[in-house]
Amino acid sequence: MAFEVSAESAARIARIPAAVRRVHLIGVAGSAMAALAGMFVARGIRVTGSDSQLYEPTASLLKELNVVARIPYSAANLEPPPDLAIVGNVVTRANPEAAALLAGAIPYVSMPEALWHFFLRGRRVLMVAGTHGKTTSTAMIAHVLAAAGRDPSMLVGGIAIDFGGNYRLGGGDDFAIEGDEYDTAFFDKGPKFLHYRPHGAILTAVEFDHADIYRDLEHVKSSFRALAERMDESRVLAVCADFPHALDASAHTRARRPTFGLRAGEYRAADVAIRADGAHFAIERDGWRVAGDLFLPIGGRMNVANALGVWVLLRECGIEADAIARGFATFRGVKRRQEIVGEARGITVIDDFAHHPTAIAATLEAIAERFAGRRIVAAFEPRSNTSRRAVFQQGFASAFDRAARVYLGAVYFKENDPIPPAERLDTDALAAAIAARGPAASAYPDTDAILDGIVRDARGGDVIVCMSNGPFDRLPTRLLEALA
Repeated sequence: MAFEVSAESAARIARIPAAVRRVHLIGVAGSAMAALAGMFVARGIRVTGSDSQLYEPTASLLKELNVVARIPYSAANLEPPPDLAIVGNVVTRANPEAAALLAGAIPYVSMPEALWHFFLRGRRVLMVAGTHGKTTSTAMIAHVLAAAGRDPSMLVGGIAIDFGGNYRLGGGDDFAIEGDEYDTAFFDKGPKFLHYRPHGAILTAVEFDHADIYRDLEHVKSSFRALAERMDESRVLAVCADFPHALDASAHTRARRPTFGLRAGEYRAADVAIRADGAHFAIERDGWRVAGDLFLPIGGRMNVANALGVWVLLRECGIEADAIARGFATFRGVKRRQEIVGEARGITVIDDFAHHPTAIAATLEAIAERFAGRRIVAAFEPRSNTSRRAVFQQGFASAFDRAARVYLGAVYFKENDPIPPAERLDTDALAAAIAARGPAASAYPDTDAILDGIVRDARGGDVIVCMSNGPFDRLPTRLLEALA
């Protein structure tokens, strides 16, 4: 088979006991690890876990699942020994529990290896990979399949509103999964998605990201290239042609490779209209109309591109066009993706996950179309491992062009990933670069200062967009409370 695993991975999987009654998750507080805990509990397997700290909503989820989560990491957390330990990719070789595993006899695997062994084997795996749009596209696939009565399983990196969570175990043959290019574990530095062996996949985009583990764009492309080259003639890989690096990385796949895009590709979105109720569009193939009168309640051209990829993949997998259209029309999206938190004094507050320059620009463009004529205020926290670094110092400058005012938070500090000042994003310089292009922009020392500044400057009719891949100190909620 094309998706042969390494000898080391095969050996780890071979050590999994035939009967597993208790698993221990090291790094249980991560969203995917917590979802995996829930999936094990649903299978009747007892789960314990450990982490350095717990955040909401993961803490409440684990409590609801009756998962005992121990803090901090300690070799004592492995007593009594579980049947199997599962190691998250936040865990380093120096972690005391990792050291105990390496020195002891407890079988252990990575999260992707556990997903494959316990949940993906025997299913038709439909995966979304790429720099942008993975979570929304994966949730959309799962919703369309559910609306078509196929009872799919799902694992995504956000809260899918239609399912009220980031995972689902269904009784059908399909499993929709988000394919992350981040590394797998301290003992496996390859990307997670190579373990999922998809029957069908979407490659949404390829751009430089994850600067903490990838050297440059070519290094990023090598991971996607490895995925594409493992997909044989029995599989399908739908590729977004709007991103030339995605085409390049997938050029040598043996899989069927339909291409799609807003500006390029075999399949194109046509008659796109972004209105207050959502996105309206049609689909053409080589200039011929193949689907019309499609409606997506979530707006934005990037979401139209996401839907286009989903349509192409699901049609290749035999799902009827009418069933896909019905699923699109009732898809409610993912929390923290252009999510309206509320309104106060005529000011709308939106929470969004954007943290890459391309995603920020697309988010603000979507907001500008959806709320035409209203002033856009953007607050951004450089929190991701890439946005905290200077690699996008220039790229961020043009990402905020659709905003009238921009409030930049301080670069988030991580004890396990300190960045030397010379390599760190310079928010003062970024504010000046943004202002030189038109929007009023300032850098602030903390979230409290951003809150005070926005409340002072806001006026009726504004749309405030808070962007971070973390909780941003509850800024959207606190803004609503302060404005009210």
